[in-house]
Amino acid sequence: MGLFDEIKKKLSHEFIDIVEWLDDTNDTIVHRFERYQNEIKNAAKLVVREGQSAVFVSEGQLADVFTPGTYTLETKNLPILATLKGWKYGFNSPFKAEVYFVNTRLFPDEKWGTKNPVMLSDERFGLTEIRAFGTYSFKIGDPGKFVVDVVGTDGNFTNYEVNEHLKSLIVTRFTDTVGEANLPIELYAANTSELSETCQEVMQPEFQRVGIELEKFYIENVSMPEELKKEIFEYSRLDKLDMSKLSQFKAAKAMEAAARNEGGTAGAGMGMGMGLILAQQMGSLMGQPATAQTVTPQAATPAPPPMPAQILYHYAVNGQTMGPVSFDRLKELFANRTINRDSLIWKPGMANWAPLQEIEELKGFLGGATPPPLPTA
Repeated sequence: MGLFDEIKKKLSHEFIDIVEWLDDTNDTIVHRFERYQNEIKNAAKLVVREGQSAVFVSEGQLADVFTPGTYTLETKNLPILATLKGWKYGFNSPFKAEVYFVNTRLFPDEKWGTKNPVMLSDERFGLTEIRAFGTYSFKIGDPGKFVVDVVGTDGNFTNYEVNEHLKSLIVTRFTDTVGEANLPIELYAANTSELSETCQEVMQPEFQRVGIELEKFYIENVSMPEELKKEIFEYSRLDKLDMSKLSQFKAAKAMEAAARNEGGTAGAGMGMGMGLILAQQMGSLMGQPATAQTVTPQAATPAPPPMPAQILYHYAVNGQTMGPVSFDRLKELFANRTINRDSLIWKPGMANWAPLQEIEELKGFLGGATPPPLPTA
C-alpha cells in the first residue's frame, strides 16, 4: 500500500460521522439531527439508545427506521433509502437524508380536562351540564407514521405540542362516549372506572392512526352544578319514601294538633274522637290493628265516619311495573319527568292499562283544563 493510500485511509477514519442524540430534556419527543446540508458520510456510525428510534426521511418520503443499537450506514442497512435514491451498487460519500430521533419511552400522568361543560340530556332533569378531568399515559408506537403524520418538518417536537393535539381528541371522544352511555346523571361519578375503560377502547384506534399508543386513560372526577346536586339528593330521598304512609302519618299528626288546640267540653269530646282516629291511623301505619280500649267517646258525640279508601296506582317505566303509589306521588313522578302523558297507568277496577292522558282524574296533570259551560238562566 502506498503512502497516499495510508493517508487517505487515515483521513477517512478521522472524518467518519457519528449520528446520535443525547436527550437532556424531559419533554422532547422528536429531535431532528442537524447536519450541514443534511449530508452524512458513507460508513457513518448511527447510535440509537434505549427508548429511542431513528427515522430517515429522504426528500419528504419516509425511508428506513432503526431501533436501539449501533449501525454502520451502508447500502445494506438502508435498503429503502437505497431504493429511493436508485443506488444499485452502493452510494458515494456523502449522501443526503434527514434523521429524526424519536423518544419512544412512556409519557405518564399527562393531564386532560373539559374546558367547557359537556351538555347531556337526562330523562328526569332535562338538559344538564357536567365537567370532567383526569390523566392519561402514552408512548410513540410507530415512529415512522408519527414523524410523517404529526411532526412534519418540525425540528424539535415537544410533549406540549403533542398534548395539545391529544387533549382535543380526548375531550371529543369523551363527550361522545358519555352521551352514548345514556346513564342517569348521578351514576357518571359512581362509574368512573367503567367509563375510563370504555373511553380508552374508543380512543385507542384514533391514537394509533398517527402512530401513538394510549397506554392508560383515567377519569378522576365528574362534577355537576351544585343546584343539580341538591335536586338529585332530594329526588333520591323522595324515591325511597312510601308516600301513602307518609301522608297518613301527617294527617294523623294534624288531627292530634287540632284536638289539643280546642278548649272546653267540646274540645274534650273532639280530643277523644281525634284520639280514636289517631290510634286507627297509627295502627294502619305500623301494620297493626288499632284498638280504642283506653278511649271511650261521650254518648252525645257521634263517632266520625271512616276515612275514604285511598286509590293506589301502578305505572310502567321501561317495560317494568312500578308502584303502587298514591295520587300525590304519581303527580310528583309526572312533575319530575319520570312518567309522561303517554305512560301506561293501572288502578284497581280497570280492565287494562291505559295512557295517563286518558284517565279522567289524572288529566289535571297535563294543565290547560277547560271549565264546563256556565248554566243557562
